[in-house]
This record gives sequence, structure tokens and C-alpha cells, in this order.
Amino acid sequence: MSARGGGHHPALGTANVGDRVYRIVLTGLAVTLPLLLLALLVQLAASALPAIKRFGFGFLWNSVWDPVAEVFGAAPLIFGTLASSFLALVMAVPLALGVAIFLTELAPRWLRQPVAFLVELLAAIPSVVYGLWGIFVLIPFLRSSVVPVLKATLRWTPFVQGVFYGNSLLAGAIILAIMIVPYIAAVSREVLLAVPPSQREAALGLGATRWEAVWTAVVPYGRAGLLGGVILGLGRALGETMAVTMVIGNRHDIGVSLLGPAYTMAAAIANEFSEATTSMYLSALFEVGLLLFVITVGVNALARLLIWRVARGTAVGSRAL
Repeated sequence: MSARGGGHHPALGTANVGDRVYRIVLTGLAVTLPLLLLALLVQLAASALPAIKRFGFGFLWNSVWDPVAEVFGAAPLIFGTLASSFLALVMAVPLALGVAIFLTELAPRWLRQPVAFLVELLAAIPSVVYGLWGIFVLIPFLRSSVVPVLKATLRWTPFVQGVFYGNSLLAGAIILAIMIVPYIAAVSREVLLAVPPSQREAALGLGATRWEAVWTAVVPYGRAGLLGGVILGLGRALGETMAVTMVIGNRHDIGVSLLGPAYTMAAAIANEFSEATTSMYLSALFEVGLLLFVITVGVNALARLLIWRVARGTAVGSRAL
């Protein structure tokens, strides 16, 4: 009997109604997220338009922030945001990469999951808890043990000049470093897991030690993804608000000393939005938010592209990324 009989069966190339509805729903959900991002951008731009028209590009390098005279400049906010974030990276990247390499290459199997769980658990701690810890533990420790050593060894540089009152750029950077370590470590661990085993085996077969194999074969192979993880941590640091607000000092000024107070864009919005009583004051804060939005979205997009570049086509880690 021919298998071609049974005309009641639907054609193989015809999708049923359920498949079509499922595809339409998923397409709608996928399109909704970019639309929400675009709507947020449009709203920020529209609210910031009065300040953009009045101050122009001078808003980026003007240091005056005078709500009474309605003269606003975001240069100290931009400086404080970038300085605290880059200092945090300097401290967090070696620690995070060390943790990732240890977990993927050197740690015994029974230790890998518990340590990875504890590192990732740092990301679940609320930022206000980090802020409280910074006020009552970190700042007294810096005042009693760290700052005297820095002043004794680096007194000839402008980076440790002035009186250390506690809330400072240094304290904010350390808090940020602690907060971004789990993000960089988690991404770096996934990237290292995505490196083919043949890379390690080839290096070991040529007589390299375990550390030499990691440093000369594994890390270079995944450098784009590792850089993406670092940039992803930078994006996280740029947008952090509460913990930094509690320890950075919130002074609208530009100073090169790590011991002096600073201000960030996110902290300025959190502190002053409820106090903005004029339309121009609100518009200036919206422009600060627009700048922060553009910077963080751009940084995170670059990070995702770099991670995708190293993980595409690999059997391990690519789906998780």
C-alpha cells in the first residue's frame, strides 16, 4: 500500500495555527524590549531638550552647578563617574580574572562550585548594604590603616594630597570594585570554559607547565571575551547609585586626589531629583540621565559584542552567553 495515501494528513510544509500564534507572540515579545529602550531614550531626550538648547555642548565641560542661578554643567559628574569606575576596574580586574582562572584551570572539582557560588552571591547583596558596610567598616579601616601608608609612600604625587575625612573617591572606587568582581569573574569563567580543550592539550604537549598553558594558550584565545567581561563590569560600575552615593562624598568638584570627595552622575540624580523645583533644574538632571544612559548602553553593547565574538560557534559556554 502506497504511503502517499491518506489525504487527511496536513502537508509537511504547512504550519498549524498553534505554531503561527506561538511565533507571533514570541516575535512581539522580542520587539517589545527594543521598543521600550527606544521609548526610554525618547523620553529622556524630550525632557532634557530645554537644557540641551540652553547649554549646548558646554554642559559637558562646564563645572558650575548653581540651581539658584539656573546654570548647570556636568563636567565634575562625568569626571567622578569615569574616575571611580576606572579605579574600580584597576582593583577588580586582577582579582576577578584570578578567581576565574583558578576556578576553571587550577581548583579541584569539589571546590569549584562552592567558590563560584560564593563569588556570584556577592552580586545578590543589595547596594545599600555595601554602602552601610563602607560607612562603618571600610572608611574607618582606610582612615586608620590604608591612608597613612599611602601618604607616607606617595606623598610626592598629587593623588594623595589633602585631608582624608572618610567619604572620598577612594572609598567609592573600592566599593565599586567589590560590587563588580562577581560580574567580571562570572563572565570570564564562562569565556574560559568556552576555550577548546585542544588549546590546553597542545600547550601541555609542547612541555608547558599548567600556568604557562593558561597564560600562553587559554587566555590569549579568549581575550576578546575577557575584555568583554571587563567592559561589562565597567558598565555595571558606571550605573551604580546607592552604595557610591553613601561613601563618595557628593561634592560637585573636580580633583585629582583620591582622598577628596567626588560626585557621580547617578548619585547626583538620586540626591537632587526630589529637590529640583524648577523646570530647568529638572531638565539638567534629565540631561545627566541621558548622558548616563548613552554611556552605559554603549559600554554594555560593546561588551556583549566582544563576548559573542569569542563564544560563537563553541559547544561550551556559547549558549549561556
